[in-house]
Amino acid sequence: MPDVRLASPQGRWILFTTVLGSGMALLDSTVVNVALPRIGEDLDADLAALQWTVNAYLVTLAGLILLGGALGDRFGRRRVFVVGVLWFAAASLLCGIAPNEGVLIAARALQGAGGALLTPGSLALIQASFHPDDRGRAVGLWSGFGGIGAAVGPFLGGWLVDGPGWRWVFLINVPLAVLCAPVAVRHVPESSGAEAKGRFDVLGAVALALVTYALIGAGDGSPLVVVSAVAGLAAAVGFVLVEKRRPGPMMPLEIFASRQFSAVNGVTLCVYAAFGGFFFLAALQLQVVVGWSALAAGTALLPTTALMLLLSARSGELADRIGPRLPLTVGPLLCAAGVLMTLRVGPGASYAVDVLPALLVLGLGMVALVAPLTASVLASVDTARAGLASGVNNAAARAAGLLAVAALPLLAGMGPEAFRQPERFDAAFDRAMLLCAGILVAGALLAAATVRRPAPGCRRPECRTHGSVAVPPLEADPRRGSSIA
Repeated sequence: MPDVRLASPQGRWILFTTVLGSGMALLDSTVVNVALPRIGEDLDADLAALQWTVNAYLVTLAGLILLGGALGDRFGRRRVFVVGVLWFAAASLLCGIAPNEGVLIAARALQGAGGALLTPGSLALIQASFHPDDRGRAVGLWSGFGGIGAAVGPFLGGWLVDGPGWRWVFLINVPLAVLCAPVAVRHVPESSGAEAKGRFDVLGAVALALVTYALIGAGDGSPLVVVSAVAGLAAAVGFVLVEKRRPGPMMPLEIFASRQFSAVNGVTLCVYAAFGGFFFLAALQLQVVVGWSALAAGTALLPTTALMLLLSARSGELADRIGPRLPLTVGPLLCAAGVLMTLRVGPGASYAVDVLPALLVLGLGMVALVAPLTASVLASVDTARAGLASGVNNAAARAAGLLAVAALPLLAGMGPEAFRQPERFDAAFDRAMLLCAGILVAGALLAAATVRRPAPGCRRPECRTHGSVAVPPLEADPRRGSSIA
């Protein structure tokens, strides 16, 4: 049984390393958003190219993250994590020196592949290293400090864009990787899953890429867009069929026999679709419509950082005591309220009156749901499958985000040059925020209806605790055989 305590020196090193590694990937999920207007000007790129600058990263991250988790379980989580850190740094360097939009998009795809190796490994290392009594707090701290990477991204990106230039948004990852890799090798214990098995299935990544291309290019009316959409859906169906029938699949579908695991991943799809759409468009709204600089736009989003830092660990501990259902219901509703409040953000908006209150409510919602969401996913499976579970959940989150970035501009009526036309962008932003709020409400309703809350003090086998949240162990219902619940 893992026995590292959080208060020990080794425990602190493990937490530092995993937060730093995953923080790089989380940082690049948001730091780029605030740089998009400047990238568009410098490389003469349209909205579709800017969408691909975000989504090329998310396509490979979401499509390959199951591979990253499975490789860690099989060949060593620390080893695969370190390879991912170094890969991510090399791709970041290529992004930083990209001479045109094509090279930048290709480098972003490579960057996502590196993120797919390190992201599930960081969380699996926590699950496999810490004593069960400390996992809830460790995951809460990981969520809080790691979330800072995502939340501080707009501020850091704005400072870099207005200072040394947008290329440093990517180049900053290189020294972080140089610090992270040797610390991991020295202080983090190696671990693997004794029962880990599987192979790499490419259909999932192909499906994501084709559907994303179809959504981004839907406004063109090109026959190629229709072909891509149909082919993407066919690839998605093929992926499920292959995983169901193949011996030793990359994503064993029986993992979804845990109702808790399936329910929490459904909630993940909803909330991260809304987050992906919101943070992509909010950074543009503050610059294109309100007229703020990149630094001012990034600084405006800092309240979510402070709230995540101060309260995420306590949120994880609270979920240990009361179960995940209430936090996963209330959190998305708070986030939906915060998103709706951004409808007041337009030309001449006041930070104190229009922007700050919305971000405070949004941040409180994120605090309420992020740590319990993460802990619930890991707690719903056995430790040997921690990498796989983390990979599935991360894939769901990234896929939701990339599809939102691809689809929201289309659904909201944004044209290729919308980010250069403030009035059109403002109207489309309002429509997009209504959609984001609706998705969050759907996530709250799904959590209330499907996420279970075991009775306090329950000692029956179905209430056994794996990690930090009391949930049933991963096994098929004997009355259903091997069917997916």
